[in-house]
Amino acid sequence: MKLSITGLNHRSAPLEVRERLAFDPRSLGEALGDLIRRPGIAEGLILSTCNRVEVAVTSLDGEDPRPVVEEFLAARRGMEAASLAPYLYHFEGAEAIRHLFRVASSLDSMVVGEPQILGQLKAAYAAAKAHGAVGGWLEAVLTRAFSVAKRVRTETGIGENPVSISSTAVELAREIFGSLAGRRVMVVGAGKMAELAVRCLRSAGVSQIYVTNRTLERARAMAEAFEGTVVPYDRFLDTLPEMDIVLTSSAAPFYLLRKDHLRRVLEARRNKPVFLIDIAVPRNVDPAVNELENVFLYDIDDLQRVAEANLGERRKRAELAEHIVGEEVERMVARLRAREVTPTIVELQERLEQMRRAELARFRARLGPLSPEQRDAVEALTRSLLAKLAHGAITELRRQASQPEGFQAIEIIRRTFRLEE
Repeated sequence: MKLSITGLNHRSAPLEVRERLAFDPRSLGEALGDLIRRPGIAEGLILSTCNRVEVAVTSLDGEDPRPVVEEFLAARRGMEAASLAPYLYHFEGAEAIRHLFRVASSLDSMVVGEPQILGQLKAAYAAAKAHGAVGGWLEAVLTRAFSVAKRVRTETGIGENPVSISSTAVELAREIFGSLAGRRVMVVGAGKMAELAVRCLRSAGVSQIYVTNRTLERARAMAEAFEGTVVPYDRFLDTLPEMDIVLTSSAAPFYLLRKDHLRRVLEARRNKPVFLIDIAVPRNVDPAVNELENVFLYDIDDLQRVAEANLGERRKRAELAEHIVGEEVERMVARLRAREVTPTIVELQERLEQMRRAELARFRARLGPLSPEQRDAVEALTRSLLAKLAHGAITELRRQASQPEGFQAIEIIRRTFRLEE
């Protein structure tokens, strides 16, 4: 059997191509059925995310699945195979296993270490399993990929340091408050960056969101999106003592929050800490507020520096993760080769046993009448000779199974003993 992967991702294809090639989860079962019915395809899996579309298949040795898969992708999306080919990459054998292990471990992601891809790969496997598209080699590699991803996360901690502005802000808030459950957040402004940050805060457990904006309709739209509460723009300063986290993303050309504002807020809060996230350019919060005790202010440059430092740490951990993947690929390749050679060993043993029995039957008349003891002795002698004859071939089969070009030696042994018949 041969494993191969054909696909595209955020590095090989622009968004418009990835969008066009993406598979709707509702039609995935029908697509998988189409895939495994195509010539030479034994197993198949389709992984479709916002950043990648990949088709993993197993096929018989000697078959070239690449044109089959390329035609499948093009036909499913009404494209010409020639127009799609420049965006596609293709991996076979050990390199296909390496790629799958790297994808599962989030080493091939746009943001290295992000956890979503493993869940997406598991969902793709579950769909393929449910529709009878996996059940052999590919399934063995996929289940090992999940274990490798777990090992990478456990031994490297690659996903621990946030690398986006929004996720960095959330982690800093956790350092200040511990759990964010029950914390109140005031959002000043309703831009895209603010929306991303609020989404991260909501995922981290924040349940009470308050939104204010110069344009009331924009404030209402964001509040509805996050089940929040709208605060009139001319009254938001009065509500700040009730807030634990203030996120500013307004287009105002002047400071909305000054040192004297925060001094009054702290007095009303009895010096309980306040976390300010200022992602506006120009800034909405006067940097002087950092001089106040229990006020923690981070502007977009501060957050970017922390994110870049974390990204550098992730890169270091990614180097260790790549080493782990390399080890696991070698083990998987050896396991698959040993698995593949087992049927040949069984065939060889059966073939030799057939030959032994045929020769005994041919010479039985010449041997004349034999006592039970003599029959047992002949059986023992022929079995012993057979075992000695088979030992060298079986040992060599197992040794060659671990060699890169071992299939050639295995094929010679098969021909020598006429196993192809």
